[in-house]
Amino acid sequence: MKRILGAGLFYILISACSVHHNPKENPQVYLQNPGRETKKWKLVWEENFNSPKLDTTKWTRIPAGGADWNRHMSLDDACFGWEKGELILKGINNTDRKKDERPFLTGGIWSKGKFAFQYGRIEIRAKLGSAQGAWPAMWMLAELDKYGQYPRNGEIDIMEHLNFDDIIYQTTHSHYTLNLGQKDNPKHSGTAKVNAGSYNVYGISWYPDRIVFQLNGEDTFTYPRISGVDASQWPYDQPFYLLIDQQLGGSWVGKVDPKQLPVEMRVDWVKVYQ
Repeated sequence: MKRILGAGLFYILISACSVHHNPKENPQVYLQNPGRETKKWKLVWEENFNSPKLDTTKWTRIPAGGADWNRHMSLDDACFGWEKGELILKGINNTDRKKDERPFLTGGIWSKGKFAFQYGRIEIRAKLGSAQGAWPAMWMLAELDKYGQYPRNGEIDIMEHLNFDDIIYQTTHSHYTLNLGQKDNPKHSGTAKVNAGSYNVYGISWYPDRIVFQLNGEDTFTYPRISGVDASQWPYDQPFYLLIDQQLGGSWVGKVDPKQLPVEMRVDWVKVYQ
C-alpha cells in the first residue's frame, strides 16, 4: 500500500536522520554523513506517483538527444500516463510524422537539478513491458560534474531490460571501464533472473567503497572500489541523479518491431534511504 509522506513528517524524519545536506548552492543534493553507512537505513526521499500529473518539483520529462537511449525521447503527453497511483512510461509509434519525423516516441523522467544523493539505498518498484526493441532502464548520472565530460563522472545502471529477456543487466560505466577498457578488474557488470512482467523492486545499496546491486531486496552483483589502479575506477564519490525511461531501439537492443507497440513500464514508487 502507498502512503504520502506529509511535509511536517518529512521534515522531522530527515532532521532525525542527520543525513540531509542542504547547501545554498545545491539544495537538491542529499549527502550521507561519514559513518552513517554502518547504521540502519532511514527514508530520506520518496515518490509515490499518486498525483495524476508529474510532480515538477521532483522530476522533469527527458528531452530528445542524439544517443541511442534518448533518440526517441519525447515530451508528448502520449508517452506518459497515470493510473491507480502509478506512472506509466510508454514507447509508441509516432502517428504524426509531419509534426515529428521520428518513427517512435518514448517517455522518460529524470531528477536532474531537483534531487540527487551521494551514498545510500534506492529502491524502485515497477513492472516492465516487453517487445522487440524495448529497452526500459533505471539508472543514475552525476549531478555536479566533478571529474569532467562523460564518462569520467561515471554511470550506474540499476536495471536495464532488453526485448523479451528473462534477465536484467546491472552495470557501472566510467572512463576506467569504457576508455581504458578495464571491465574485469573488477568485473563491472552482472545479470539477474527476473520475471519482467511482474512487479519487482530494483535497487542498489551504495557505499563509499562499493555499489551493491539488488533485486527484490536480494544482493545480485557488487562493484567494489579497489586500490592500485587508475583513480578513474571510482568516480562514485559524488551525488548522482536518477533517470527512469522507456527506451526503444539502438545498437544494443536491436531494431524495433512497430507491430509490437505500444510498450510500457509502470512505476509504482521510488524510495531513497541513507
